Amino acid sequence: MHRKFWNWVKNEDGARTLRLDGAIAEESWLGDEVTPQQFKAELHSGEGDITVWINSPGGDVFAAAQIYNMLMEYKGKVTVKIDGIAASAASVIAMAGGEVYMSPVSMLMIHNPMTVAIGDSAEMQRAISMLEEVKESIINAYELKSGLSRTRISHLMDAETWLNAKKAVELKFADGILFTADEEAPPGVQVSDGLIFSRQAVMNSILKKLPHPEKPIGVPIESLEKRLFLLQK
Repeated sequence: MHRKFWNWVKNEDGARTLRLDGAIAEESWLGDEVTPQQFKAELHSGEGDITVWINSPGGDVFAAAQIYNMLMEYKGKVTVKIDGIAASAASVIAMAGGEVYMSPVSMLMIHNPMTVAIGDSAEMQRAISMLEEVKESIINAYELKSGLSRTRISHLMDAETWLNAKKAVELKFADGILFTADEEAPPGVQVSDGLIFSRQAVMNSILKKLPHPEKPIGVPIESLEKRLFLLQK
């Protein structure tokens, strides 16, 4: 049995709250029949609307996919609230919210799926194919929520993109910001001052600021040819 990373809380008004804290399944759910069934049983142990609070750096993408599906199929209204971070696999779960709200100081991060593979070239190719399929399935969830094109989402994932609350609302990954007057972005309100952070962009910016040598660093081709000629003697 995997360590539980979720916790159900029953509020005084009878409504239920699901809290997802920490890594999403430290061990993969792939091939595990017990843990997903336990989560599903707890989800359907009650009725009515639920609120899902997320503060997670991500984790197992297969667990996230199953939780996403369970929440999407749940008959009651699902409202997601991000109070810290919803990164990687956790951001996929967040997309299951009929309404998604973010704390003003929270972040949402999307990136390409990753894995570790050991074996020959055929095994490496299988791993690459699997990652490509996983990425396409993740894009499905982001596209359904945001309405952005698959190409735009793919580029955001390639760059490992971090969104603050305002930018997430602007791109429609989220519907509103918590603790504001109405927790929703009213029509006509500009949220374009939100920030988007790309690790790739920051790396490129740093590289541009590094001093460039006046002469290229390396060995002239003539010198290499001379060394090769000496080795052939």
